[in-house]
Amino acid sequence: MKANVGGIDRILRGVAGVALIVLAVMGIGTPWTWLGVVALATALISFCPLYPLLGISTCKKTAA
Repeated sequence: MKANVGGIDRILRGVAGVALIVLAVMGIGTPWTWLGVVALATALISFCPLYPLLGISTCKKTAA
């Protein structure tokens, strides 16, 4: 797995993931709020499985 989630994207996913998980634990929202686990996981591992399918990468290009 090559990293495809960059800095700002990781931060936004992490914050959104934690917020959704907190809402789910508190019982606020719907069962869909547990999708925050996916957002948090993709932020932690810097890889989104949907991005390669769409041809997207938010990582900075490295000079070869």
